[in-house]
Amino acid sequence: MPTQPLTTVLFDLDGTLLDSTELILSSYRHTLRSHRGEVPPDEVWIEGLGTPLRVQFRRFTDDPNEIDAMVATYRDHNLAHHDAMVSAFPGIAEAVRQLMERGVKLGIVTSKNRSSTIRGLQSGSLDNLFEVLVTADDVESPKPDPEPVRLALEQLDTEAEETVFVGDSPHDLVAGRAAGVATAAVLWTPFRREQLALHRPDYWIENPAQLVELAST
Repeated sequence: MPTQPLTTVLFDLDGTLLDSTELILSSYRHTLRSHRGEVPPDEVWIEGLGTPLRVQFRRFTDDPNEIDAMVATYRDHNLAHHDAMVSAFPGIAEAVRQLMERGVKLGIVTSKNRSSTIRGLQSGSLDNLFEVLVTADDVESPKPDPEPVRLALEQLDTEAEETVFVGDSPHDLVAGRAAGVATAAVLWTPFRREQLALHRPDYWIENPAQLVELAST
């Protein structure tokens, strides 16, 4: 557990702040049906949630051109249905605003590209609440590598010992722990609690109101 007050909260985006899992799975199914004529079980995609699209599509092909085509198909479908299918989880926007009002430093660390990140924040009424956005466009090694978390710390000019990274996937917890920050796992995730428990989060978050309590430890 952290030994000093937390001044900084970093958040994953999809599945943590945004209820976007069904859109993601719909886009995945459409892409695999279009390119392969069959759709593997959703669990195959869920296993890779929190990592970039190109990383996830590598499990189906080594051909970089085919990966590019799959990413394009996925993004076209995702953007076409995004605004109708994405919103912040109930209570999330209020919790983040309370943290901001307390003077907590806030950042996003996501494997989405920057344009999709901004669109997602707008859909969830979460835009203009975060000082820093670290996206897949900003790093060479995405989560579960610690590089994105470390970049957020650098851009926020804050210390790892004063920071907690909130996420919904094992990739978030691995990246946070490797970066030396505290980790918090939300329980409104498609991942099972026992899967997350393997990565020993410092906090379990059962509802958005508990996010505000992180900054008063």
